[in-house]
Amino acid sequence: MSQPKIQLDLDQLSINTIRTLAIDAVQLANSGHPGAPMGLAPVVYSLWQRFLRYDPQDPTWPDRDRFVLSAGHASMLLYATLHLAGVRAVNARNEVLNDLAVPMEEIKRFRQIDSKTPGHPESHITSGVETTTGPLGQGAGNSVGMAIAGKWLAENFNQPGFELFNYNVYAICGDGDLMEGVGCEAASLAGHLKLSNLCWIYDNNRVTLDGPAAWSFSEDVMTRFVGYGWNVTRVADANDLHVLARAYETFLKTPDRPTLIVVDSHIGYGSPHKQDSSDAHGEPLGEAEVRLVKRNYGWPEDAKFLVPDGVYEQFKNGVGKRGGEAHAAWVAKFAEYKKQFPLLAEQLSRMQNGQLPEGWDKDLPVFPADSKGMATRDSSGKTLNVLARNIPWMVGGSADLAHSNKTNLTFDGAGDFFAGQYRGRNVHFGVREHAMGAIVNGMTLSKLRSFSATFFNFSDYMRPSMRLGALMEIPALYIFTHDSIGLGEDGPTHQPIEQLASLRAMPNMLVLRPGDANEVVEAYRVIMRRTHGPVSLVLTRQAIPTLDRSKYASASGVAKGAYVLADASGGKPELILMASGSEVSLCVAAFEKLTAGGVKVRVVSMPSWELFERQEAAYKESVLPANVTARVSVEMASTFGWERYVGPKGKIIGMRTFGASAPLKDVLKKFGFELDNVVAAAKEVLGK
Repeated sequence: MSQPKIQLDLDQLSINTIRTLAIDAVQLANSGHPGAPMGLAPVVYSLWQRFLRYDPQDPTWPDRDRFVLSAGHASMLLYATLHLAGVRAVNARNEVLNDLAVPMEEIKRFRQIDSKTPGHPESHITSGVETTTGPLGQGAGNSVGMAIAGKWLAENFNQPGFELFNYNVYAICGDGDLMEGVGCEAASLAGHLKLSNLCWIYDNNRVTLDGPAAWSFSEDVMTRFVGYGWNVTRVADANDLHVLARAYETFLKTPDRPTLIVVDSHIGYGSPHKQDSSDAHGEPLGEAEVRLVKRNYGWPEDAKFLVPDGVYEQFKNGVGKRGGEAHAAWVAKFAEYKKQFPLLAEQLSRMQNGQLPEGWDKDLPVFPADSKGMATRDSSGKTLNVLARNIPWMVGGSADLAHSNKTNLTFDGAGDFFAGQYRGRNVHFGVREHAMGAIVNGMTLSKLRSFSATFFNFSDYMRPSMRLGALMEIPALYIFTHDSIGLGEDGPTHQPIEQLASLRAMPNMLVLRPGDANEVVEAYRVIMRRTHGPVSLVLTRQAIPTLDRSKYASASGVAKGAYVLADASGGKPELILMASGSEVSLCVAAFEKLTAGGVKVRVVSMPSWELFERQEAAYKESVLPANVTARVSVEMASTFGWERYVGPKGKIIGMRTFGASAPLKDVLKKFGFELDNVVAAAKEVLGK
């Protein structure tokens, strides 16, 4: 069937193809946001077609420019662009396939079950989507992490005559991204670090879902970003391709700071009726309005999902040709680099494929038995330093608490990541927990083994980013210290109660709360082998005993999530005591006292419920035999969830209120985390 003739130049034809694909997909789904794709189509088209260094034939090329749609509700803008540019699909083994990442049938399945085109872009589902966005501000935060990674990679892998890394990161942001705290935190740090490879494109359409942005937002965004240390430029009309190009060129010529391009656009630009309303933003246009809009675009009113002749070729000859040539030159350069710098080349290949270097776990500490012991934050710091020395692309830091979190990398050559000094491994996030979470996700998406750290109570400030890390299935590491009421005098504002239970409730989040120094080492073995999901590592401030492993079971049991640490003679207990973290040693002390009194006791250390639940039924039964119903759990956190392990006849020693401010021993006494209380609970469940 011959295509209808449309009298537009190829640029305008391509832009209107993006717009009408978005309109048709939203209309067919009867759900979605057509307005932003309509308004922003020229902005994205100009970027992809003229400036983005990106090879659609291989969306995993390490030096590609990154395009982040932080305004994730405009997902059809991205899907239409990925489709028209011919971006290839990539399988789970990181192999590029001949299939399209977003074929036309997937555009027609927009927002439908199991499609590659969900309502907000998801990076683990759709190739070419660099990060999962939707909760506003998150993509902006991720883009800062990608830019940090770009600077770090260039500094550590580029050699004279071999520029392997010089990519730029572009993020499309809306009013919501710039209102959200996470966006503000991320912008502040990006300006401080002078990330000249970062460009945010602010869709200044003056509309929010509630109505005009002026109802809630009147600040001078441009002045704010100048204050952050950004270069700021403006495009008065989103449809002016010439001025858009000039703005992108301004970014490329700015060597010492990130760039904000403020683009004045109209939601649903081109609709004669809805041009200045928010209606087109959050719902389909309706059949009658679709026809009017298409007529306004000079488009056949009845055509659906039309890609006119010449549009695919236009993308192929633009981003496709330019990106293909740049990628081919890079591959040739990398082949030569491999010969001259084989060690660096091997590191790069392993990093890109999510593999660890040979000997990544050599020299890990073994801690001798010690009744005084040490805080698990201390054993973590020692272990982290060994691992980071063995894994050259392990990079991270803390939200202003590196000395408290013990996450300072102190070995020779570790160094700091500062503005203009991008080689170092210690990133200083400042008091910006939410942005830190999003930035670490962006660094992890860029293939670094990245970690963050703060007090466990402030996981609440990071939670939206952590949730997206779990959704994206990326191996980010979130380290938390000061994990309980055990931090004493700081009191309930800093003492986490409900955080353990809530993180355990998060799908694909692995929570590890090790019970002594050697469990910490084993926890890190689990963490570093994890490739498809993040970990929350939860550590004490207070010293806890290092258990005598010649007397009790090996800490390698951590790998199974829960294990029998100490057992009744003959392995036939009448009582099970179970705990995680610092409370494990309390159960061991109760075990000794009860055993001396003739009670047959088992102690189960439970550093990770998620790992334990993954074990086979037979293993779980061997640790927690169903016929032993006298059980006591001990954990300085909310009791929520322990019912599944103690059962109806067991007893839970935990927190049912917030904590208190007092010296450690007084706090423990007040809330019942004492030897005598555990022994009394044990006798109670035994009926003695």
